[in-house]
Amino acid sequence: MVKPDRRVVRAFQRRLLAWYARHGRDLPWRRTRDPYRVLVSEIMLQQTQVDRVVPKYHQFLERYPTLEDLASARARDVRRLWYPLGYNIRPVRLHQIARETVARYGGRLPDTAGGLRNLPGIGRYTAGAVLSFAYGQDAAILDTNVRRVLSRVFIGPRRARRLRGEKAYWDLAEALVPPGRAYDFNQALMDFGATWCSPRAPHCTPCPMKRFCASYPVVSCSSSKSRRR
Repeated sequence: MVKPDRRVVRAFQRRLLAWYARHGRDLPWRRTRDPYRVLVSEIMLQQTQVDRVVPKYHQFLERYPTLEDLASARARDVRRLWYPLGYNIRPVRLHQIARETVARYGGRLPDTAGGLRNLPGIGRYTAGAVLSFAYGQDAAILDTNVRRVLSRVFIGPRRARRLRGEKAYWDLAEALVPPGRAYDFNQALMDFGATWCSPRAPHCTPCPMKRFCASYPVVSCSSSKSRRR
């Protein structure tokens, strides 16, 4: 189990939120707290880059503005509209979620982790995203970008090689969420991992976390140009 120092946790929270206030991306799904729209964005973003998702997100919601509209659509039409995002099981699952939500919950997505994860195709990450981004709950998230940030800042490359499975990372993610700030904090984590603490050529020199980062200066970052998604 990873037990970060409380002072480091507080410093990380403050600096990440300050970084997000300055560098956070303006994305269309951040202008809504509607659970359905949040869910659509999260499922579209699975294994797909942001710039490919934005136009399809708008197009999809123009055709299916509510869960009820999506539930009443034909599955083949939903799949056709999804093209060319790929990973084509996603529209099938989203359509199933819509139908089940209308049938079981009157068209309103559940506001509990258990209720969400009982729906087809919703795992721990997607449930946490809906709970924090739509319902304002202090739920953690853990995707590839978040895992990389947590691993670099709090664990370091040597300890990371010894960790097995996701439990340690989920425990760490849950411990880091500042009460009442899960929305901004989780969005900040994803942006920070996607644009600064990136897989290759991260922005280490100006990074606000470098003073306590367990991987600095082990991660090579100054020799190549930065790349952003």
